[in-house]
Amino acid sequence: MIEKINNLTNVIENLTANNNEEVEALRIKYLSKKGEITALFNDFRDVPNEQKREIGQKLNQLRNLAQEKIKSLKDTFENTDFSIQEIDLTRPCDPIEIGTRHPLSLIRNEIVDIFSKLGFVLAEGPEIEDDWHVFEALNFPAEHPARDMQDTFFIEKNPDVLLRTHTSSVQTRVMTTQKPPIRVICPGRVYRNEAISYRAHCFFHQIEGLYIDKNVSFADLKQALLYFTKEMFGEKTQIRLRPSYFPFTEPSAEMDISCDLCGGKGCAFCKHTGWVEIMGCGMVDPNVLDLCGIDSKEYSGYAFGFGVERIANLKYRVKDLRMFSENDVRFLKQFKSSR
Repeated sequence: MIEKINNLTNVIENLTANNNEEVEALRIKYLSKKGEITALFNDFRDVPNEQKREIGQKLNQLRNLAQEKIKSLKDTFENTDFSIQEIDLTRPCDPIEIGTRHPLSLIRNEIVDIFSKLGFVLAEGPEIEDDWHVFEALNFPAEHPARDMQDTFFIEKNPDVLLRTHTSSVQTRVMTTQKPPIRVICPGRVYRNEAISYRAHCFFHQIEGLYIDKNVSFADLKQALLYFTKEMFGEKTQIRLRPSYFPFTEPSAEMDISCDLCGGKGCAFCKHTGWVEIMGCGMVDPNVLDLCGIDSKEYSGYAFGFGVERIANLKYRVKDLRMFSENDVRFLKQFKSSR
């Protein structure tokens, strides 16, 4: 018995394996219920009493040695497999750059955040619209040039369905489904049949605002736009309102901001006027309120709208409008934000 134990001890001390499967085979061979060490423990009952203590100690030492040896081999291969799993051989050798938001998205989010502080809530609508929401409800006469094929993308075989030319269609949907007071900001993509150039595109992005309540005045409109201007372009920025015309507002105005490049003194960017035009605005025409089911004798309101690309040009000094839609990574990666 002692000779068998000594021989098996030498064998176990020199055990080797090439993988986890071989380690498991060694465990079964020596430590399983039918293993060699278990067989020795089964023969222990036939050992004379005077030898039981010595042989019992050697058997325990042999079993402990086998267990430690098997565990050592198993740990070796588990560590090796783990290190291999940590190395992703499919990863590119060059680091992957973290992306950022599109510059138009940055400007859009900033504008929405500013007006949300004034209580405006986000409102959105479909890009494929009908004539009533885009034109008729907004007081566009039947002969208005905006209804012409040269300005609007109409859906073939159905002249009443078109791609919206402005996000004012969202305002008409809000006015026909909600009761005053109404205070919404409406961002979205719009489409116009224009030749693509550095200063124009067949699609672009607008943000329009609408506020309707009792006793709303032009002074309220001016204060809201002044607040937006200073938040967007800086505390020193001034505004100027010039009389204009829009079918859906009366009175109407164009709003200019003081040129921040020259401080209002005049430069090439502002065409030596000291002012840069950024939006149109005005008091909602009573006809529009009535068409949308709002009593114009009880309620009044103001509306404004401007192009997101226009604001982005002023903020980032981008001279070519096409760059916003070409998806050139060299251009887009210049814009970083914590949002």
